[in-house]
Parts: sequence; structure tokens; C-alpha cells
Amino acid sequence: MSSADKNLSDVKISTSIDVSKFKFGIVVAEWNEQVTESLYSGAYQTLTGAGATRDNIERINVPGTFELSIGGQWMAERKDIDAVICLGCVIQGETRHFDFICDAVANGITNVSLKYNKPVIFGVLTPDTMKQALDRAGGKHGNKGDEAAATAIKMLGVKPS
Repeated sequence: MSSADKNLSDVKISTSIDVSKFKFGIVVAEWNEQVTESLYSGAYQTLTGAGATRDNIERINVPGTFELSIGGQWMAERKDIDAVICLGCVIQGETRHFDFICDAVANGITNVSLKYNKPVIFGVLTPDTMKQALDRAGGKHGNKGDEAAATAIKMLGVKPS
């Protein structure tokens, strides 16, 4: 089924995961703020709805999506943070800048996750238009922030002790 046909954020979180014992870092890009603030709201609501306490959710802002990798690393290197959620939005433009940013951020976030052996979640939208971004940041296709938070919780649930 294509994304045009459904809400993509219909995610289920196992009730066997005690989310209240985990601490989450959320890194939010300031670029495309209308979108990233909606992504943050979705992630925050999903975390608290699953049992995370406000005191166990820490947020930092970075200037743009490119900076999510280093912001994510700053969060991941902290021993008290169990999972990091990186939220950003890069909208396709007329140049190849989009390709370079998206590739660098995807690789950077992956590398941080592997380096610190903890979930560092790629909650970055890569749409062609602002309308597509808004549709995926609380619009008709759900909220990718919800999905990113659910992914962080699920990964903590499957992580070996």
C-alpha cells in the first residue's frame, strides 16, 4: 500500500516494555522549524504516552539537519541516555545539496548508533515539497516523530542485557 493511501504512523508499542526506566535524548534541527517542532511534539507525546516521565526526556536543538549527527553523538556519549531520537527535515531543492545532506546525516546517525551501541533513531523527513513534509509531520500521513519514538522504545525492548 502506498503512503498516499494510509496514515503511516499507526505503530504499536509492546506493553511489556517499562518505558519509565529509560532516559531519552531528542535532538531537533531548527531548520524547517514548522516541521521539526511537529515531529518533536509527536515524539514527546508518544514517549510520555508510553510511560516515559518528563524528567527522562531531554531535548537539544541544533541549527540544521546536518548537525543532527554531532548532536546525536553528544547525547549518545552520555551514560544516562538510553536512546537518542534525531529529528529533522531536508526538502528537495534545485541542486544536489539535498543528496549530500541526506547521505551524510543517514551515515552519521548510523555511525553514532554503532559507536555507542545504543539506539540513535533517524527521524528525518526527506520530502520533495513542504506539503509532503507537513503531511508526514502530523498531517494526513501521520507523524514521523511518533514513529521515531516508537522505534526507540522498541529497540530498547529488544536490546540484549
